[in-house]
Amino acid sequence: MSLPTTARVVRLAAQPDGLPTPEDFTVAEEPLPAPGPGQVLVRNRAFLAFPGLRTLIGGGGVGLPVPHITPGDALFGPALGEVLAAPDGGPLRAGDLVTHLSGWRDQLVADAGRFTPVPADFPDPVALLSIASAGYGGLTRTAGLRPGDVVLVTGAAGAVGSMTGQIARLLGAARVIGTTRSPAKAERLTAELGYDAVLVPGGRPFAEQLAEAAPEGVDVVLDLVGGEQLTAAVDAARRGARIAVVGALAGQLDPATPGGHAPAVIDSFRVCTLGLSLRGFTGTDHPDLEAEWRERLGGWLRAGELTFPWTSVAGIDRAPHALAMLFTGDTFGATVVEL
Repeated sequence: MSLPTTARVVRLAAQPDGLPTPEDFTVAEEPLPAPGPGQVLVRNRAFLAFPGLRTLIGGGGVGLPVPHITPGDALFGPALGEVLAAPDGGPLRAGDLVTHLSGWRDQLVADAGRFTPVPADFPDPVALLSIASAGYGGLTRTAGLRPGDVVLVTGAAGAVGSMTGQIARLLGAARVIGTTRSPAKAERLTAELGYDAVLVPGGRPFAEQLAEAAPEGVDVVLDLVGGEQLTAAVDAARRGARIAVVGALAGQLDPATPGGHAPAVIDSFRVCTLGLSLRGFTGTDHPDLEAEWRERLGGWLRAGELTFPWTSVAGIDRAPHALAMLFTGDTFGATVVEL
């Protein structure tokens, strides 16, 4: 088989003025080098579009574990690919499926150590694109969910939240409440994904909706939004409640900011008198988490106890549109570009 000599790559063309649009990106065909010693050639099958790219593109945030993306840079993120060529005697061989962080291109050459093999018996390889390990880690590492807890997940219809409600239930939560911007998505979350109630901010005051859904308060909060939803979550917390702050969608969805902050008013008196804990979660603090998550994800998928909801966008030419769809609310679950 002759190896490909070019790759199509999505790059940032211009700094967006507000939320990203497809016109802010280019999809270009570029030379692809032949694999060198210890290198592997991979053809991507799919990659993930995720809201964190807004922060990286907008230049927001400080202390991030990955670099900002400036005009001319290629985008990156979780991807699933197939090995086309690998060195003899190495850990990979042609035909293997792998995951890696060099999405937003159709093919790449890189050192073998940058790729993680997919077990041959893994039930649904595309589910490995899920970033719900953040939800799992927030519940198990930061919030310490206990059987019988009442759990609130803000931003429940996205890539993390659509699985976190299910995970909370599997870990023993007695009641799981979510939030989303769309009434139609709220119906899907309760009908398909195990949420007991899903609130739609807007119209009626959000704090009032939350008080009705959890009249005795909440024990665990997995916050993906920040802003007024985090404010209301603190106000609804029971004594000893644990709040894991995993995302900041309120800032990433705000066209007036660079996507790097989501201010919230926190009642510090309540935090003190009720012994609440509020802590940010980041996967880099838990190097053992990813392997544990993969094992539990595979087991839950095999048993039919967990669903990976995702919206498919076909073709790399549509990848910039996939990113824009995250901010217009036109997706449900993870947003996956299929090649």
